[in-house]
Amino acid sequence: MEVNKELFQPVPSENKNLDVIVRPSVTYWRDAWNRLKKNRLAMVGLIFVILITLAAIIGPYLSKYDYRTNNLMISNEGPSNSHWLGTDQFGRDIFTRILYGARISLTVGYAASILNVVIGILYGGISGYFGGLVDNIMMRIVEVVYAIPMTIYVILLMVIMGAGLKSIIIALTISYWVDMARIVRGEILQLKQQEFVLAAKTLGAPDRRILIKHLIPNCLGSIITTMTMSIPSAIFTESFLSFIGLGVSLPQASWGTLASDALQGYTVYPYQLFFPALAISITMLAFNFLGDGLRDALDPKMRR
Repeated sequence: MEVNKELFQPVPSENKNLDVIVRPSVTYWRDAWNRLKKNRLAMVGLIFVILITLAAIIGPYLSKYDYRTNNLMISNEGPSNSHWLGTDQFGRDIFTRILYGARISLTVGYAASILNVVIGILYGGISGYFGGLVDNIMMRIVEVVYAIPMTIYVILLMVIMGAGLKSIIIALTISYWVDMARIVRGEILQLKQQEFVLAAKTLGAPDRRILIKHLIPNCLGSIITTMTMSIPSAIFTESFLSFIGLGVSLPQASWGTLASDALQGYTVYPYQLFFPALAISITMLAFNFLGDGLRDALDPKMRR
């Protein structure tokens, strides 16, 4: 069979590289990071979160004052060169106590969020994957846990274990995992209908492998966003509990206890209440800005 050469024509030189991929391939996480960097508020929040975390870890060690040592000779002094944020009614340096309070508040926020993520992912993943009767029973348990106020958990744990950091973390863990479980369950209910799950079942993959290796990794965007948004909520809850006297025990100090101690004399010494409240507000704003940025960066639908 002869080929008619007139049916063909040479490709112009400028069209020879049309099939070459000019833009380098970008992974999902790299693309999410690039989009996060374009969000200025999210980056400001991320920088502040890193700074406040480092300050909470190393700040109290660098300060020449102790957060619990009383010195009535310098009580209720205003901000000065020696005491940047002043002293409280017992002569303790407020700046040092705020740094130590950041350690307590951030420990509660991070620890409660990590435990909530572990429990919520496993519980919600199992409920959504198996569905049916298992899902109905597990979701009824979730509704019961959600209906009980967290303050009751705190009071019961204080009676059993005593007041302290451990009681607050456990109380937050008991009540806060519910939202994570619901979000993961909803994601799993949608993802388990996809073709890659059917392919894994066809190849004989066990349910545990499908859930851990295939379904949960595809929920990481929602999980990370929810975790980031739960940290400020846990910090605020701990501050509130400490403010009303259900938080950490003396001589420990969190931002809530600092605000509670300063409440009686706030009309005369307003700086004692202003600085702990400012620390709580700025930290919560930073985490919220970061959470909003992560939500937009990790959502493929938000890609421009």
